[in-house]
Amino acid sequence: MSWLRKYSSQDLLYIAIMSALGLAAKPIITPLIHLISAPLMIPGGSLAGGLYMMWIALAIAIVNKPGAGLLVGITQAIVMLSMGYFGNHGAVSLISYTMPGLMAEVVSLFFKKKSTLTFHVLVVTVANITGAVIVTIIVMRLSAIPFIISLIAAAISGIVGGIISYSMFNKLKKFNIV
Repeated sequence: MSWLRKYSSQDLLYIAIMSALGLAAKPIITPLIHLISAPLMIPGGSLAGGLYMMWIALAIAIVNKPGAGLLVGITQAIVMLSMGYFGNHGAVSLISYTMPGLMAEVVSLFFKKKSTLTFHVLVVTVANITGAVIVTIIVMRLSAIPFIISLIAAAISGIVGGIISYSMFNKLKKFNIV
C-alpha cells in the first residue's frame, strides 16, 4: 500500500469521483442503449461502455499519475461487489471492471500529453474493447460473428466516449476545476 502515498488527497478524491460517476452512469445509460441494441442483437454493454469507460480516461488525464485508471477500475469493482450487486456477471465483475482500467493505464504510458483528443479516444476505446472481450468471452460465450460485432460496437462507443471525455476535460480546465 505504500504506492498509494504518491497520490495526494485531491488525487484520491478525483479517482473516487470518477469511479462513482462511472458507476452512476451505468444504470442510467444501459437501459436506454438496450432499446437500440436488443433489436439489433448487439450486446448492450459493448455499445454503452464508452459512455462509462470515459471516466477512466478522465481520471488518468486529471490525476496524471500512473495507476489512476487502474484505481478507478479497482474501486468500481470493490464497490460493486461490496454492495452485493453482481449483475449478470457475478464475480467476473472483479475482472471486467479492473482490466479496462489496467489496459487504459497501459495505453496511457504511450502518451506524454494526456490532454489530446487522440489520448482520450484511444484510452476509452481500448478500455471498452477490453471490457467487451472479457464479457463476450467469459460471460456470454459468443460465437465469432456476434463477437466481432460486439467489438465493433465497443470500438464505436469507445470513440464517442473518448470525444466526450476530451470535451469534458477541456471544459474542466477552462473553468479551472482541474
